[in-house]
Amino acid sequence: MLTPLLIYAFVSSFTPGPNNIMALVFANTYGFQRTIRFCLGVGTGFFILLLFSSFFNVLLHNFIPKIETFMTIVGSTYLLYLAFIILKSTGSKEDSSGGKYNSFIAGTLLQFINPKGVLYAITVIGTFILPYYSTYTSLFFYSILLAIIGFLGTVSWSIFGSLFKKLLTRYEMQFNIVMALLLVYSATTILFG
Repeated sequence: MLTPLLIYAFVSSFTPGPNNIMALVFANTYGFQRTIRFCLGVGTGFFILLLFSSFFNVLLHNFIPKIETFMTIVGSTYLLYLAFIILKSTGSKEDSSGGKYNSFIAGTLLQFINPKGVLYAITVIGTFILPYYSTYTSLFFYSILLAIIGFLGTVSWSIFGSLFKKLLTRYEMQFNIVMALLLVYSATTILFG
């Protein structure tokens, strides 16, 4: 049971998604040290989301069809907005927002409108945890474990953005276009997938 859980968690956490794309762009723009706060916010928000999913999975499972359309529209709209922000960003220079999206609070709040994160939390808890474990201690432990894996995925993308800053800066416009298109792709697959 643990091996499939870890495989699923690592694949989901290290593949492109809103958290990872934003971490990559922020690290490229602001550097790794200033992006770690966003990554910590992502980890914290994801941990809270996993706890909610753990303790209210049955309620969410029954309620999710009612909120799925709302979450899809809000989440996709936000991803399109982030794509626009990335597309107009100046890369190596601080943008006019002063990095307000590169913050602990923004990273935390992103988790609650990130459809990939919400669906992942419900799926991983419902499929890999609750059928085998139901104590509060085990639910808390697995929420911490999965949040750490998610945090490591986001941090790895930040490190990549920071390490390849010179290369990414040289091809700044192309890089921003590709990152914005990845977010648009994420939004459209959520809306029409």
